[in-house]
Formats: sequence, C-alpha cells, structure tokens
Amino acid sequence: MAFYAAVDLDRGDPMDWEELHLVQVLARYGSLSAAARGLGTSQPTLSRRLDAFEGKCGQKLFERHPNGLMPTMACRSILSALDEMEAGALAVERRLAAQEDDLQGAITVTSLDWLGDYVIAPMLARFAACHPGITINLLNDSRRFNLSRRDADIAFRFGSFDQNDIVERKVADIRYGLFAADSYVDRFGQPSADNSCTYSVVELDEAPVRVSLSAWLRELLPDARVILRTNSIRSQLSVVEAGLAVATLPFFLAAGRPGLRALVTGTSAPTLPLKLGVHSDVRNIARIRKLIDFTVAEFSGLRSSLHPANP
Repeated sequence: MAFYAAVDLDRGDPMDWEELHLVQVLARYGSLSAAARGLGTSQPTLSRRLDAFEGKCGQKLFERHPNGLMPTMACRSILSALDEMEAGALAVERRLAAQEDDLQGAITVTSLDWLGDYVIAPMLARFAACHPGITINLLNDSRRFNLSRRDADIAFRFGSFDQNDIVERKVADIRYGLFAADSYVDRFGQPSADNSCTYSVVELDEAPVRVSLSAWLRELLPDARVILRTNSIRSQLSVVEAGLAVATLPFFLAAGRPGLRALVTGTSAPTLPLKLGVHSDVRNIARIRKLIDFTVAEFSGLRSSLHPANP
C-alpha cells in the first residue's frame, strides 16, 4: 500500500509506508545506532536509506549530532500524521489477522525474568506440543512491548496495562516472602527491628510494581544494609543462596530449595497480581484464544504453588 508524505513534493513521486516509517522509527529511537539495534539492521544501511529519502522528498529531516539525531521542523511537522498512519495500518493488520480461524501460525508472548523462565516457558512448551501447527516465541524482557504494534501478541505483566484497547485479566496472585540461607540465619538469627542493623539485603530496582516489595522489606529491616540492587530475581536468588544477604523472593521460586528457608516475619507477606494482556482486535484469533484459555487453566492449577496459604 502506498502513502503520500505530508511534505511539499515537486516531483509527485509516491512514498511507500516503509520510507515514511523509517522517519518515525528514527525519531522514536533518537539515533541511527539505537534504531539499527531495534530493527535488526546496520547503522550504515539506515544512514543510506535516510539520505536517499531526504533526497527524494527534498527536505532535511534530521540534524546529525554526536549524541544522536535531532528532528528538524519539517520532520516534527509530519510526526503526528505518521503516528496516525501507523495506527491505521496496524488496525488493518490486526483486523485482517482476526479473520484467521485455524490453529496455524506464530504467537509471540512476552514475560519477564524468573516468571518467563520457570512458569511461562513450560506452559508454552506444553501447549505447543499439543498444537504442532503453532510456533511460539517467548521474549523474557523487562521492556513493555507495544501490543498495539504487535511487538507481542500476549503479555504477562505485574501491574496494569496502559495502552489503549488492551484487554487484561488477572491470572494469578504471586506471594513473596523473606528468604535466607540456613548458614546466614545461623550467623545472624531470625530478623527483627532490633537486629536489622546486622542484616544485609539485595533489592530489586525500584520499578513501580516492585515498590511494595522494597517498602515491605525496609519496614521489616529498617537498618539493614543494601549491598546490591538488581533488576533480576535470579540475581537476588544467587546472592541469597551464596549466604551473603537476604531478599524478598517469590515462594514459587525459592521455597523448597536446598539450604534456603522462608524467615518468620510476623507480618503479611506481600502479594503481586499477575495479569495477562492482549489487544482487543486479536484476542479472538483462534490460536491466540486457544493459548489464552490454556494458560488461564494452567495458572489455576498452579494457584497453591504461586500463592501458598500458610507459607
């Protein structure tokens, strides 16, 4: 499908969406190198494409600076129109995809960290084993993939979805607790406000959905020393297993591991709601609907493991 740019063209040559989309992507990423990584291509290739496009439309669209690309006034004047064109093109793509009614094709699922590795991945493998016509791609990444652009078809996430037209459903409550190695407890005893100055902790980065975990830990051990902050639950777990610190960890991951124990805190363990999100235009595609129903049933079967009643 060919689109015309919202710039003054003397030549009247049509521009296709790929040319226009390049401008939008470069403005979004802010540099050739970042855009090349995001698109899976090379910086010289994008530079050549940009030069050719600027020559075609007779407008300079970006100023090159050492720290990246700066959109010119001409570029800024068309970005909102490009966003509208992208939204329209994506809506067409999603609605055409929604007409598919067989269990064939690919599904991209996004999750994060331990949840994707230890919970979601086995679910998806079990589903794929039953449906040989479906290929599933799992992306474990802390980035918030855009479901409207179909960066992913299904997302599992702590916290709510902030994109338009996303249907979300809570699939589980994940209970956390304070965990330490047996050797650590032997050295420092059970935690309390009185002895918290002797404790070391490893914390998760202060992402919005993780604030409740950090706040609970700081209330529990107000004088403990934070020896490491990380964006990975697995990193926390490795530090705890090494007997170097305590951490707030999900029971599903930490409970039952040799040499680890859940510490008695005297307070309610924090719980995070896990939600599934899917764009409203694609949720009834046969293969996506089938996978949603399958994972919901799987999470129901894991309820007692993910949220133990008496940890």
